[in-house]
Amino acid sequence: MANFHSDAWAHAQVQRHLDFARTLYKPEQIVGVFCQGSTNYGLDIETSDFDSKCIVVPTFKEIALARKPVSTTHFLPNGEHCDGKDIRLYMETFRKQNLNFLEILFTKYSLVNAKYDWVWQDLIKAREDIAHMNPHRAVKSMKGVAMEKFHAMEHRYPTKVDIIDKYGYDGKQTHHLIRVDDFLTRFIAGESYESCMTPSACLIDELQAYKRHQIPLETARKRAGEVLEHVTTIADAFCESRKHEEDKYCRWLLEDVSYRIMRIATLEELCK
Repeated sequence: MANFHSDAWAHAQVQRHLDFARTLYKPEQIVGVFCQGSTNYGLDIETSDFDSKCIVVPTFKEIALARKPVSTTHFLPNGEHCDGKDIRLYMETFRKQNLNFLEILFTKYSLVNAKYDWVWQDLIKAREDIAHMNPHRAVKSMKGVAMEKFHAMEHRYPTKVDIIDKYGYDGKQTHHLIRVDDFLTRFIAGESYESCMTPSACLIDELQAYKRHQIPLETARKRAGEVLEHVTTIADAFCESRKHEEDKYCRWLLEDVSYRIMRIATLEELCK
């Protein structure tokens, strides 16, 4: 890992985000808070902030009245965000095989509620299986992310206007595109998901240079075009050769873990 900030710093940020989440949800509702983003990939730089995902359990009243499951982004005072999501929804996101959601199964930086941790560990033990429960969907998802990052590279989103005006492009989007290409290439080659999480050593300096906008616009455009073409070629070839099948055991496991955690929370709430 080549993170600018230390592991101790990252663990402290998780605690800070958990403290923030406790101002939004009852402590017993929080399954856990998990780091998301560059810190998980060894691409944290001096200007990197810290974002998280917070998985929550619905109350018995919310279940009984069929209230819409929580899925919202909360902003900390410093602008960092904490994505709150109902456990039922998060289990469905695992099935979508999007690496931005699967990464919490592999992060070193998380805090899981002790009363649920023994159940959550069943997911951790099966994380490689879960991350490969539908390779066709996983590869298709990675291609979609790559296309999104390519088109966002020079798009003038309201929050990115200053960056585009200054550098001509958003280097963060470019670095994501290259990282996804590296991940996809190694995933198709059969590397473990955990291994793919950390970019190839030969790319680290380039990826961080893009994040720091040290690469000229024309060079970035050329690189991005070549990378997207490679992603499209290998992703399409893979999807044509593989059936769209989902591992039934993994789907059962996701449902079982969700059920058991909700059962613990509901029984405790009713007993009170």
